[in-house]
Amino acid sequence: MTVIDDLLELEHAGWKSLCDGSGDQFYGALMTDDAVMVLANGMVMDRATVASALGESPPWARYEITDVRLVEISGDAAALVYTGTGWRDGADEPFVGAMSSVYRRTADGWKLALYQQSAKS
Repeated sequence: MTVIDDLLELEHAGWKSLCDGSGDQFYGALMTDDAVMVLANGMVMDRATVASALGESPPWARYEITDVRLVEISGDAAALVYTGTGWRDGADEPFVGAMSSVYRRTADGWKLALYQQSAKS
């Protein structure tokens, strides 16, 4: 598989975990020890905080990933940039965001080092 295929597979697995309620376990394992997530509301969370928050978050009903771009940083680091759309049951409108995930290749495979989202209108 190519780098973009590997990273897209991880992004889809992450979104699926957010839909089935296992995001806390998935991201707790995927994120590097020093990883952070920067959310559209301005929060910056470390791995432990992400896992805790996702354990209490309502699941997404469905999601869509579009406009995917790969930015290769080095042989062991790459960023996936895309538009992510998530729908929750009972919500009038989906959340649409510009999203970027920076991955670092380790002995255990690709690990998430930084995730950032900005709301799109």
